[in-house]
Amino acid sequence: MSPAKAHLLRVTAAQVSTHDPLAHASGYELMLYKLAGDKRRLKQIQSLRRKIEAKREMLPDYAPWISGALSARGGGQDEVLMTVMVWMIDTGNFTDALPIVRYAIRHKLVLPDQYQRTLACLVVEEMADTAMNGRALGEVIDVAGLQAIAEITQAEDMPDQVKAKLFKAIAYGLSNKDKPAAADYFRQALALHPKCGVMKDLEKLEREMKNMAALK
Repeated sequence: MSPAKAHLLRVTAAQVSTHDPLAHASGYELMLYKLAGDKRRLKQIQSLRRKIEAKREMLPDYAPWISGALSARGGGQDEVLMTVMVWMIDTGNFTDALPIVRYAIRHKLVLPDQYQRTLACLVVEEMADTAMNGRALGEVIDVAGLQAIAEITQAEDMPDQVKAKLFKAIAYGLSNKDKPAAADYFRQALALHPKCGVMKDLEKLEREMKNMAALK
């Protein structure tokens, strides 16, 4: 290396070290930096409900990045994209999460190590749990979103208990709208996991359908 080039490198390094360390960062590095800061903020929150509220506040900041990543269709591993997808599911925003799920499965992306599950398994389980938790609070289950994820992950491998959770959530979402379809989903859940806790609800639904048929 020539003395002139060595001097240039020293000057550049000094400028970087004495100014903003992110000045020469790529767009992805900047987003990772922001993500790390948001994760630290979330770790300081003990309440699950407050964490969900905080994620809702954070998500709009990532919208341009997500839009760009999906539009580029590059298929490269993206920790920001995958983490935001999980946060969307956590907050019940299935509509915006589904395009990311489709993209991630198509390109065989993997989740950050902290999640310790396959993509399909986490997405199905988290969506089912979010739907059921919302139901307990009186919220309406997003049946269309759950049915969409069932279709997207149909060929993906996961524990039977996880898929049973999904069918169970769909069944509850349909129980007041389409009783025959709800009963069918309950049966599918039972076939996958006999101890999934829907037997009494299925029996109740079958009695209601029988009574309705008798009135016709």
